[in-house]
Amino acid sequence: MLFLVLGRGKTGSLVATVAHERGHGVRVVGEEENRNAAALTAPFLAGFDAVIDFTTPEAAVQNMRACLANGARVVVGTTGWYRHLPDMNELCVRRGGALLYSANFSIGVQAMFRVARELAQAAHGYKFSVTETHHASKIDAPSGTAITLQQILEAAQPGLQVEVVSKREGEVPGTHVVEARSENDCIELKHEAFSRRGFAEGAVRAAEWIAGKTGFWDFQEIAGQV
Repeated sequence: MLFLVLGRGKTGSLVATVAHERGHGVRVVGEEENRNAAALTAPFLAGFDAVIDFTTPEAAVQNMRACLANGARVVVGTTGWYRHLPDMNELCVRRGGALLYSANFSIGVQAMFRVARELAQAAHGYKFSVTETHHASKIDAPSGTAITLQQILEAAQPGLQVEVVSKREGEVPGTHVVEARSENDCIELKHEAFSRRGFAEGAVRAAEWIAGKTGFWDFQEIAGQV
């Protein structure tokens, strides 16, 4: 397959490396080459099986609009843009494109999402919190993963209110802790990323899955299939 990677940051560059290792062709376009999604024309996009975006929230929205308007298949690992989800869904359906997005493409984090849901369903009477720690240069806080965990927990136990605490330290790739505390005991779920490679591998596997498809998915829906 041939993939287009948008973004030359640490994660985007690693996505390109992982895609090469899995036998795919890759073209990488940085934000300086694609201001206002100017590079994403129909003839250019037609040559790619899927587009993988790891840019910024503002750039990702422009990139998605351009890609979906041309019926492309897009995997988005950028967070901080989810208020635009209804618009992107409508555009995706109208133009016959495909969009697969996630706050976190790590397979381990996807497993944590499932376990967190089960914990909230079982542990009534506990106070829940989510603590996330990331590198100092991460733009959004709380992280998309922490917000997703909060939403999963609150949806699993109606009436539950989950506090989210964000920390920015050094070069930490990402650590998320769910705590359920009562007067009698404390339960913790923890996911610690040792590097960005888990995110990159999941994104490439998502791009392999979405190639040739049309539709709109959260990675949680199909993580067990990649």
